[in-house]
Amino acid sequence: MVPPRPVLGTRVALLAPITGPNAERGVALVQAAKLALDAPGAPPLDVIDTLGTPEGAAAAARRAVDGGAGIILGPLTAAETRAASVAAQAAGVGMLAFTTDDSLARPGLWPLGLTPTQQVRRLALAVGAQGKTKFAALLPNSDFGRVMGDALRRALPPEASVDVRVIDDGNVQAASTTVKEISDYAHRRGPIDEKLHLALNKRNAEGRKEAAELRRTEIPPAPFDALLLASTGDQLDVITALLPYYDIDAPTVRVLGPALWANPLARGTGNLIGAWYAAPDPAARTDFDQRYTAKYTTPAPGLADLAYDAAAIARVLASNGGYEAASLTRPEGFSGVDGVLGLLPDGHVKRGLAVFEIQRGGVQIVDPAPDNLAAPGL
Repeated sequence: MVPPRPVLGTRVALLAPITGPNAERGVALVQAAKLALDAPGAPPLDVIDTLGTPEGAAAAARRAVDGGAGIILGPLTAAETRAASVAAQAAGVGMLAFTTDDSLARPGLWPLGLTPTQQVRRLALAVGAQGKTKFAALLPNSDFGRVMGDALRRALPPEASVDVRVIDDGNVQAASTTVKEISDYAHRRGPIDEKLHLALNKRNAEGRKEAAELRRTEIPPAPFDALLLASTGDQLDVITALLPYYDIDAPTVRVLGPALWANPLARGTGNLIGAWYAAPDPAARTDFDQRYTAKYTTPAPGLADLAYDAAAIARVLASNGGYEAASLTRPEGFSGVDGVLGLLPDGHVKRGLAVFEIQRGGVQIVDPAPDNLAAPGL
């Protein structure tokens, strides 16, 4: 006989690193959650310290379940989330974690952080709408690079092509070789150089005229029309310097990158004019930033928005029948600090991201964030 499913409690548990190396972030998470629950009829909040460790997170999750939590907000990191999920899943308590690691997504566990999958899918749809179907990627030899590459492969439709290469940080010669190979530069430039060599060997006026015309000959385009990069800083500068050298030029090839490029320091000093990245529209969070600053006299730090959204979702559901999976995964989703978001039954999260183009002097939105889960771009 199958035991009856436990009835979920009404309390909200927030698992945060109140002590330990991430204590400053933990305090911000708590403050943001309390701000979201500062409304009549909001459910009670239990703040439980994870100590910033997987072991602490596991103990905090057990304490939350034993205390009657109907939903768990947090914890912060992927390692903590993995550890805390054991007790939560066994008790059938949903978790809205703050990690960006969507490999942890499963029914009942939703990573709320901005994930590579969300970013890459948004970019793939945006450039796909322009008719671009041939993709390539030059990615760092890191966990982030591998995740971005996997996200690209998953995001593309069956008819699209993709060529993913890895570039080791700091090896300029290896980077040059990789860019040359992926761009098929030898076959694009080789026939022209061969004809140029023959023309110059004539050593006469006719040969010089032929050589002049050959030098003006356009090299055939690269075998891709969209290129995903995931590097930042100095490594990004190396790659962007190599692209025009091997005739990988905008607008024929649209360069794509991570939301990290929203920070000008991450974009390095290289030429990224015309490149795109997907990220939340900063204008969407103006009200949250103002409320947080007014309440706590300090600007809201990164990740505070995730705690606010998680607590706001709990507040909405508490007044509408509780935290059952069917309520969490409602088709219309939720209006979050950074735009619309939807919790899918398999644990993944949809986000309405804007597409930004890097231009001289700043960035410009070229494709606004969708305002509902049925809109194109999600």
